[in-house]
Amino acid sequence: MGSELGITADSKPQAVYSAVSIWWAVWAGVWTVAVALGMAFLISRRHLPILRVRSLALSLSAIVLLHLYWLSVQFGVMIGPIMPGEAQYWLMGIWLPCGLALFHGSNSHFLHVAKLQKKYANYAEYQSHLRESPPDSRKNRGLIARFRRLEYSAKVVILVAISMFIQIFLTILMWLISRKWHDSWGIPGTEVHGTEMQKKVEQGRGWEWWPGVFWQVFWSWIVAPIILWNSRHIHDTQGWRAQTIGCSIAGLHATPMWLIGLFVPAMEVVNQYWIPPQWICLSILIIEICTIFLPCWEVMRHQSLHQETLDAIRQWELRTKGAGSDTKSMGSTATMVESMMSGWKSTNDSVLSDNSSRESILNMSALEYVLERNPMPLQKFSALNDFSGENVAFLTSVGEWKCSLPKVLQDSTGSLTANDKEVIRECFNRALYIYAEFISVSHAEFPVNISSQDLRKLETVFETPARILYGDEVEVDPATPFMKHGFSEPLASPSYSDFSESSVTAIKNRAQYMGEVPGSFNATVFEEAEQSIKYLVLTNTWPKFIKKRQSWTESTETLRSSPEMV
Repeated sequence: MGSELGITADSKPQAVYSAVSIWWAVWAGVWTVAVALGMAFLISRRHLPILRVRSLALSLSAIVLLHLYWLSVQFGVMIGPIMPGEAQYWLMGIWLPCGLALFHGSNSHFLHVAKLQKKYANYAEYQSHLRESPPDSRKNRGLIARFRRLEYSAKVVILVAISMFIQIFLTILMWLISRKWHDSWGIPGTEVHGTEMQKKVEQGRGWEWWPGVFWQVFWSWIVAPIILWNSRHIHDTQGWRAQTIGCSIAGLHATPMWLIGLFVPAMEVVNQYWIPPQWICLSILIIEICTIFLPCWEVMRHQSLHQETLDAIRQWELRTKGAGSDTKSMGSTATMVESMMSGWKSTNDSVLSDNSSRESILNMSALEYVLERNPMPLQKFSALNDFSGENVAFLTSVGEWKCSLPKVLQDSTGSLTANDKEVIRECFNRALYIYAEFISVSHAEFPVNISSQDLRKLETVFETPARILYGDEVEVDPATPFMKHGFSEPLASPSYSDFSESSVTAIKNRAQYMGEVPGSFNATVFEEAEQSIKYLVLTNTWPKFIKKRQSWTESTETLRSSPEMV
């Protein structure tokens, strides 16, 4: 048997320009261009909600390392005989396992986001739990306790860095103690003899390769199945679960088939056209499809749905123009919303059955009607399926805050008494929590996506009090707010269900800001941010929610009308 690049003792020390090698070289160039374009497409649209929640930095860094290994294998048939004997050892010992470590670190981000979003599925209950829970006075110390209190992204970086260090250390150690690649030092008896090609064949396999094999098995057969199992009940609208499943399954065959191709004599015929590491490259190919091209397709689908929603809104506005049309359109909208939320089609109107029905429900009035009357179904959908629960939770929190505003804050004319100032301070503290929980890029777990102008305006009002009350958190880039790599310790706090509590929610109802209330604070302080998030929900989450309700309604109608059910 030959080495993993298909070199045998009879191979000549020269490049191979056969039809097979040329095909793989051309294929490598074409696919590399496609991958580069796909990565550029995702980077250029990283501000979209569907991509902001993903850990693009980690996943694309992993793809770069994996693709470099993939390229070396595609050209292996052509330049294998003239490559240094240890070149493929270093490629498989460092680039491949390090790429896999980074990739599965980013892949686990899916589970982390889904876990944190659960609190938004029933946000009112979550808030009630916080009010009733006593503060956690335990002061866990030690390295493990400090590690547990780190941000999730920081934990991933540390674990991935440790695994990469171990792999690199073992790879270097195997190279140092084996005399396959050097004769002047190492363990006696590990050297190889014979012609140059015979040495390369032996250098291409052996016990020195087993650390790399172990890490491939660890990531593909231990970590990936765990991620796959934990994601079995998650059903998102962004294709993230499908991507995770595809990537987890993709690597299962790689190492076993690589070993079979390398050590089973019957595979010699196959190895002439498909060398053993091509089995690993097949899994890398599937990973690249799922990590790059599937999100690209989801982005285009999202943009198409976004444009479809805008067109429906425009048509609805044109249709409802004219004297006396507002009252009629509002009544029609309310009827359509109630029909959709009830889950049953009426005999006269069917939800989204025609263009006019779709236009009647894909508008701001319908969304506001749901937010005011029955936001819970939309709240659960946005949290458990769309991973944007913070948007609806922010809108409902602001709505409740506005409904509870006292008259003195709505009409600020005239002198204020001491009691009035105390009432305003109480309103400010509730607004301060909303800012820290949903808007602040320093404190919020999932900051809502508002314009930089609106963000700066709110920061002038709330940021200084937020830092005083909630502490100084690590600053993050507003463009990638979910990638917090800070190593500061958040406050210890009790847990709720199966997700941890942020330092902001731990302090709520247990501390109040007693400083001076900024003069720019008023009843309309959240107005621009609220309108911005309403529009974001209207054009992103709302149409997906309607489509899901329509699909559920149609399936229910099918069951009801089925002859077997009569």
